[in-house]
Amino acid sequence: MIAMTLAAIADVVGGKPVHDDGRTVDGPAFLDSRVAERGGLFVAIAGEHVDGHDYAGTALDGGAAAVLSSRDTGLPGVVVDDPVAALALLARHSLAGLPGARVVALTGSQGKTSTKDVLAQVLADAGTTVATFGSFNNELGLPLTVLRADASTEFLVLEMGARHVGDLTASCAVAPPQVSLVLNVGKAHMGEFGSQEAIATAKGEIVEALPPADRGGVAVLNADDPLVAAMASRTTARVSSFGSGRDADVRFEDLAVDELGRPTFDLVVGDERRSVTLGLIGEHHASNAAAVAAAALALGVPLDSIVASLGTATATSPARMELTERADGVTVLNDAYNANPDSMRAALKSLAAIGRGRPGSRTMAVLGEMLELGASSREEHDAIGRLAVRLDIHQLLVVGQGAKPIHLGAYLEGSWGGESVFVPDPDAALGWLRENLTSGDVVLFKSSKAAQVRRVADAVLADVTGDEAGRPAPTEETRR
Repeated sequence: MIAMTLAAIADVVGGKPVHDDGRTVDGPAFLDSRVAERGGLFVAIAGEHVDGHDYAGTALDGGAAAVLSSRDTGLPGVVVDDPVAALALLARHSLAGLPGARVVALTGSQGKTSTKDVLAQVLADAGTTVATFGSFNNELGLPLTVLRADASTEFLVLEMGARHVGDLTASCAVAPPQVSLVLNVGKAHMGEFGSQEAIATAKGEIVEALPPADRGGVAVLNADDPLVAAMASRTTARVSSFGSGRDADVRFEDLAVDELGRPTFDLVVGDERRSVTLGLIGEHHASNAAAVAAAALALGVPLDSIVASLGTATATSPARMELTERADGVTVLNDAYNANPDSMRAALKSLAAIGRGRPGSRTMAVLGEMLELGASSREEHDAIGRLAVRLDIHQLLVVGQGAKPIHLGAYLEGSWGGESVFVPDPDAALGWLRENLTSGDVVLFKSSKAAQVRRVADAVLADVTGDEAGRPAPTEETRR
């Protein structure tokens, strides 16, 4: 963030400076006192279980300059009524002082974080880039990311999430974008929005926030998704489309995947064609890469530079199509950070592709509940079970009562003789896996966060014998 005195911060956020000894905040804002930012601003939030005010001293001992809080902590800082609202005001002010930083905002029902990670890597090869960490894309994560930008920042890549109509309008008020990218409109959060059309209404706010074309605004829209393509009518910015059809401005063609499910395709822009091979797993990344290319081109990055950067891009956020070869020959595909019907289908297709590239290996999917699907939940879970059978996944392990329709769907589709197993909870899933995983198995983990399948994946990744891993085997006590 731009360097500011406590008095200046107080003036921006409508707060009161306390214990002001003339110090300046010149580091990022942060929430976790255990990882204090030197010269930064510790934001103390009173949560349901933890009160950040109790850790203000730890933050300053760790190098922070001051505290933004809702009560006087006895330390240098600024007191406000609402630290979250104040953080947004401070981020907007700081960004206004960085005219050289170009803001790229992206949203979508699935694939936001993976696409953001790749876009950040492509832009980082072209100039100094700050990007959202992981999926920190809400009313706290967004301003904290903005406040990491400084005078050297050329590109600010912001993932924006929405759970309600108006959320993206609020995010764009904090960080007005020059380029907005919409990946897709799926069924994630159907329980909250009620319909895909309502989701599209919310997602489209990110293009409504753009400046007009004559002031450099660019909307990057998915031509393969009718609900996204229709957002072109909601902006006066220039529209650049991506997708697989010939009407897309940036398109991918001749898509193929290798034995690990990594896509190779031609990236076509006008009369120019380039071959791209990604190190990411899943054919869906071809569309994401086209989206990245369209956004980077809108920012003036040359096509050849984009293609070179795409070829070296990696998955930088954990538990998103993360492939690990266990020392005993078990391959783990960890995509358990979160789940919705579209991302679940993409993950299963990737698992099937890897299985086809490894004749003789057994493919196994450990699947938990997909949350926030509303009235369509049972139908969507049933469809996933049926898809697993059609893709010839060898073994399903369905975890938790909410996911049971996956098991029933597989059974009704034609899975017999134990090819689909239901267990009541993550502990039971881990026990079953310890009894049944064998060398050569390729196992996918996928669920919404609250279903805790990621915890099972973490345990399976750590659960190898001492001889295989070069460290002591876990005991029953360490496994708990």
